[in-house]
Amino acid sequence: MDAAVDAVILIDDRGRIGGSNLSAERLFGYSMGELLGRKATMLLTEAYRNSHDRDLEAYATRGGLAPIGGGCEIEAQRKDGSVFPAYLSVGQVPAADPPRFVSFIRDITPQRETEAAVARERDNERRLQERLLHVTRMATMGEMAAGIAHELNQPLAAITNYAHASDHLLDAQHPDIPEIQSAVREISSQALRAGEIIRKLRHLVGHQEPQRSVTEINEMVEELALLTRADARHNGTRLRVELAAHLPKVNIDRIQIQQVFLNLWRNALEALANAARESREVILRTLERPDGDVEIHVCDNGEGIDPSIAERVFDPFYTTKPERTGLGLAISRTIVNAHGGSIVYLPIQPRGACFLVHLPSLRSTSL
Repeated sequence: MDAAVDAVILIDDRGRIGGSNLSAERLFGYSMGELLGRKATMLLTEAYRNSHDRDLEAYATRGGLAPIGGGCEIEAQRKDGSVFPAYLSVGQVPAADPPRFVSFIRDITPQRETEAAVARERDNERRLQERLLHVTRMATMGEMAAGIAHELNQPLAAITNYAHASDHLLDAQHPDIPEIQSAVREISSQALRAGEIIRKLRHLVGHQEPQRSVTEINEMVEELALLTRADARHNGTRLRVELAAHLPKVNIDRIQIQQVFLNLWRNALEALANAARESREVILRTLERPDGDVEIHVCDNGEGIDPSIAERVFDPFYTTKPERTGLGLAISRTIVNAHGGSIVYLPIQPRGACFLVHLPSLRSTSL
């Protein structure tokens, strides 16, 4: 017994301690004399003492003791009152009458501390990833700022014009009330339009906790259409949207998947930077796969990606543009993979590039 690394406690059928080893004395702080004849529950916290007594009572009445042949985690208590997590396993002494038991107790504090450290590390990694996603999203929105500002300026200019017109009409000797009412309604309509643009911006750039919800992909794409169309007009690019009807729903973090879309959208615009403005086109397409899942395609008619580097485009920090970080596609792949999907690049003939985002449908994830 004294050679055993774990604490060993001998217990009779009434739960009294009949012996212990040196490891038990070191672990609990009691000497052999202090333990002999006392209830073994003195080594447990209050929450576990009643359970221990019930186990012994169950053996006396039914001939069975719960931990025998297995084990369980408990809270043990030292002589000084300190509590520590322990693993308890119990074995019965053969042919002993009355019954006697041997308890093996192992301090699992180091294991719990390691688990807690791993959990903290994972939490730190999660928070770091969330911050990186937020920074990347902010950077993407910064790149789109010129187009968004132009889009926002249109309703503001219209509000100004209608307000001036209303003021002019009110100065007339006989104001045209229906005309003024029409102008006021237009002011209200344009204000709502400007407010909708701002709402979408705040939704995208806000630092929110990751949260998945059942989503209609087409609805999510249309929500971004206002911002991407503004960006397209600013960059002299035609945006063609092809949305398949009756797509199955998906369970996604809406903000994260929108970020993937924005990353792919900005990459497509950059690929068209050297093309003639009248020929620039980006296609955004949604469709249902034969297996019932959903795909989003973002395709452009630019120069495409050099085949020699096509396999590296998703690598972190890999970029052919000195001003870029090389994180956009890497982050996009991380997000899509976390959703159980995939993202791949396909060249378009005779020229162009297409990125395919595959997302599991709610139907397939429930199978």
